[in-house]
Amino acid sequence: MNRLRRLLLRVVAGTAVGALAGFAVAQSAPPATAADAGSAVTVSGRGEFKDMKFTVGQTRHLTSQAVTVSWTGGTPTTFAGTLFNTDFVQIMQCWGDDDGTVPSNPGPPRTQCQYGASPTTGRGSWPGNDYDDTRQVFYSAEPTNYGQDDRYGATNPNAPGEVPFKPVSGATVTSNTQNNPYFSRNTTNEVDFARTGADGSGTENFEVQTANEAPHLGCGEPVKTNGVTRPRSCWLVIVPQGHLDLDGKPYADHSQVNAGSPVSSTNWKNRVAIPLDFNSVGTNCALGAKERPTAGSELAADAMTSWQTALCPTGRVYGYTELGEPDTRARLGNDGSSGLAFTTRALGADAGTTAPSDSTVYAPTALSGTVIGFTIERRPRAGASAATQRLAGSKVTSLDLNPRLVAKLLTESYRNSPWGAVVGSTAAKGYGWAKNNPAGLASDPEFIALNPEFAELSVAETPATDTDLLTSLGHSDSARAVWQWIVADKDARNFLAGVSDDWGMRVNPYFSTNADLNPTGFAFTPAGTDTYPKSDPWCTIPPGTGATEKQCMIDFHPYVPDMHAGALHTLRADSLWKANWDPLSSPPAFKTPGPQTVGSRFMITITDAASAARYGLQTARLLNAAGRFVAPTTASLTTAAKSASGKDVAEITPSNTKAKGAYPLAQLVYAALRPAKLEADARKDYAALLTYAAGSGQISGADPGRLPAGYAPLSKALRTRTAHAAAALLHYTGPSAGAGGAAGHGGTGGSGTIGTGASGSGSAGTAAGGTGAGSGGASATPSAQASYGGGKAVQTTAAGQTPADPANPLRYAVPVGAALGAVAGAGAPFAGGSRLRLPLRVPLPGGRTVTVVPGLALPERLRRLLRP
Repeated sequence: MNRLRRLLLRVVAGTAVGALAGFAVAQSAPPATAADAGSAVTVSGRGEFKDMKFTVGQTRHLTSQAVTVSWTGGTPTTFAGTLFNTDFVQIMQCWGDDDGTVPSNPGPPRTQCQYGASPTTGRGSWPGNDYDDTRQVFYSAEPTNYGQDDRYGATNPNAPGEVPFKPVSGATVTSNTQNNPYFSRNTTNEVDFARTGADGSGTENFEVQTANEAPHLGCGEPVKTNGVTRPRSCWLVIVPQGHLDLDGKPYADHSQVNAGSPVSSTNWKNRVAIPLDFNSVGTNCALGAKERPTAGSELAADAMTSWQTALCPTGRVYGYTELGEPDTRARLGNDGSSGLAFTTRALGADAGTTAPSDSTVYAPTALSGTVIGFTIERRPRAGASAATQRLAGSKVTSLDLNPRLVAKLLTESYRNSPWGAVVGSTAAKGYGWAKNNPAGLASDPEFIALNPEFAELSVAETPATDTDLLTSLGHSDSARAVWQWIVADKDARNFLAGVSDDWGMRVNPYFSTNADLNPTGFAFTPAGTDTYPKSDPWCTIPPGTGATEKQCMIDFHPYVPDMHAGALHTLRADSLWKANWDPLSSPPAFKTPGPQTVGSRFMITITDAASAARYGLQTARLLNAAGRFVAPTTASLTTAAKSASGKDVAEITPSNTKAKGAYPLAQLVYAALRPAKLEADARKDYAALLTYAAGSGQISGADPGRLPAGYAPLSKALRTRTAHAAAALLHYTGPSAGAGGAAGHGGTGGSGTIGTGASGSGSAGTAAGGTGAGSGGASATPSAQASYGGGKAVQTTAAGQTPADPANPLRYAVPVGAALGAVAGAGAPFAGGSRLRLPLRVPLPGGRTVTVVPGLALPERLRRLLRP
């Protein structure tokens, strides 16, 4: 429980602030556009690498995200044992003006690149040689030799030195750069080793960082040049390493590695630099403007952030707080004056709750879904075929998963999930069930039958790889949808009830739906579950660590704050498991080993489609009700939406995705409001938001204001419903909040749903064929040119911390330390985003503050700490 409390102390839903304005109605389908595909750039190499071509998939309208870096025309990578030896690629992000070293390809100084944060200890399995993955160089009076340097180091030839790192602001680091104060192994986005395959090509998903994640680079910060303020551009720099030795001749001895640092002068002359243009991370929201709160589903987060950023300069400010949907519904049901809530279900849909007596407006705003994203690299096992050997190090691009396989992962049923419960042929008391189960997903015969290539791949099946899914903490409709998908499948239901699969694998009894098998004496009820519980109480001193402290299941399989964080850590291949015991720390403790080793990374998570797209994750094809494996695409989300059913708030349920091309975990997000509890000016502002969301906000693209990747545009019928909802807010005539700000206590017309095209019986005046257009409002249509508004106040990467990433800026994760001490004591209720009342405001960069959790009085000393 102490460990869970420590984890909970780090998790709080934060918010982003932006603004929207204008009134217009979209009755016809807006055309979809590609996600800035026109910003891809291809650059040729030079010298030894003149036949190589490097392509960066997106170079404009960047935020914190992943971009694809690919190349062709290279020589296949070779190895000296496990070390990268020849012909590999290194990638980094840099800031600054052209350094003039390569006139044909302008680029930044090597002193201004985020590179060189490889581990300083525990390098036994690391594929670097202490130079190629650091800023360390050798000095040479006449730098004609490959990999040597002509500037940094001692005065004598062949003496070691280091290339300094110069941040945008602050003191330049000239020594011990691997331990610099600006970036570390856990926060850097550098790619030390990217493999070139047998066909001379390669690809890597590169994490682009804004000034929020890497303030020392300052990318996207407003900078005034010649009287014009624009976001600071940066550079993506690629340094290919070749096959020449220090004397400029081909390597004669492949048993050792002599490649030098990419920031050494000779290697730097081969660098390829590509400019990167960022959306602004400054703020142009009107300070002091009245803020209209919105809260709820993470599925709406990326769309809301984009809409805020585009329309922020017009003056109205809309806050956004990410909260679990069940808590959001409870909050709106209890206090309709709290504003607009994003939800996938109606108020009163949760067990033990009822809809409020006054009317509720529901407006479709987004179509997205819950996905299983992964980063998996091929590591051929001994005796693998030549075809598989040629693919070594490349990424797996497709997985098929059925409900029973996902149930196995979520119930911690693989042998190595309760780490140390089975050692050799001996099982701990109560864990005999695990003895004959597969070690992990990759060795499960059921999984291999669906994904045959894994029969020839080797995976280190530990808690950090394929024995569980990286999942988010708290109650959510996404978790509910996953469990609904599982229980709709007969094989998965039987497995949870205790029936072995066709190969004899058994469920972890702590998750059994059969009370007679469950050691707790109670049956697990997945049909009513909207969390990812870790019910197994197993704790042990992990074998082989020499530790003196136990770890439990929450340590082996830590939660992440939200689905966005899960996607980011999956991109980085960082499982968060503190697997290494450090007896020399004070006190001795487990520490994270950092990201997994390149070439054998295996990470899998439950996330949302927008976050998966943002970070370039591959996504699994899931079995739908028609018996087809379907990937989450625009077409499959749209097909699934046609199956939505239910009065007023139509839900997509996995059991109804019976069309062949329907994705089973698609979800429709609604904006819910109670107009009787809102003042007239608030209803007008929310109508403006809905109008934009249903209009230009449904045009796909990377520009601010567009619909980000991971969403499918709403159909014309759904957008019309949203337009009617906006009209219902504008023309509402029933009892409402008073002009002085005191909310009314319900309408006289009884309960119902209004403004959605349904026959609600509320007291709102709804224009049956209304357009929802307001008079006197500004157009909600974004200009053709990108608007770089919103700033840090609306970024989804507000500075925060996660348990295994102490300097990792994550969206929505705002560490508040002692403020959550009392909440951690509540444990499970807070983990689920239950009904808290905490009016907690936290300062954001750019001079803004934002409410992250509504209503708990904090001690004065803590309030002083949280003030800007």
